[in-house]
Amino acid sequence: MTLNTWLLFFVTSVGISLTPGPNGLLALTHGALHGGRRTLFTIAGGLIGFILVIALCMFGIGALVQSSITWLVVLKWVGGLYLAWLGGKLWLAPPVGVDLADQAVTARGHALFRQGFLTAATNPKCLLFFSALLPQFIDPDRSLAVQFAVVAVTYTVTEFVTEYAIASAAAQVRPWLARVGRRFNQVCGGIFVAVGLALPLRSA
Repeated sequence: MTLNTWLLFFVTSVGISLTPGPNGLLALTHGALHGGRRTLFTIAGGLIGFILVIALCMFGIGALVQSSITWLVVLKWVGGLYLAWLGGKLWLAPPVGVDLADQAVTARGHALFRQGFLTAATNPKCLLFFSALLPQFIDPDRSLAVQFAVVAVTYTVTEFVTEYAIASAAAQVRPWLARVGRRFNQVCGGIFVAVGLALPLRSA
């Protein structure tokens, strides 16, 4: 992965991390319930789940690409169109809301960790998303293991920073999302559409 490709992936990772999703919503909820420090268990579980999904997608895609470079081109276009479709859905999505009425006030660390892990690792949309995203950045002429390490570290760092910031500022973030959530979704959705259409063209 070249420096320019990594920078593009880093910017994309930041955008993904800021986009409302199940793990971000879970961090927001647990942050409001248990505080930022305790929500570190939730975040850690989610990050490990993301790493497993990234590994599954990346090495599966890598094996396919090694059989034919044509598959990489196909995956880039299919993935790009899927990302654009997700952006359109996010544009139309209602604001994210968090209802704390029936939530438990206390929870053990391992229970929070398990919730974070299962939310990331068992979400089929997460698998589809990374299957669409990662082909845009894979270089078949470079070590797949090294590229996996770079991708996994970059994404988990940006996701950690974002989720911890959300958890720590949960009390302020929730009313803000209620006020501007629709506009926030439209901005994030527009970014997804732009990324989905631009990335395949970058190396076409």
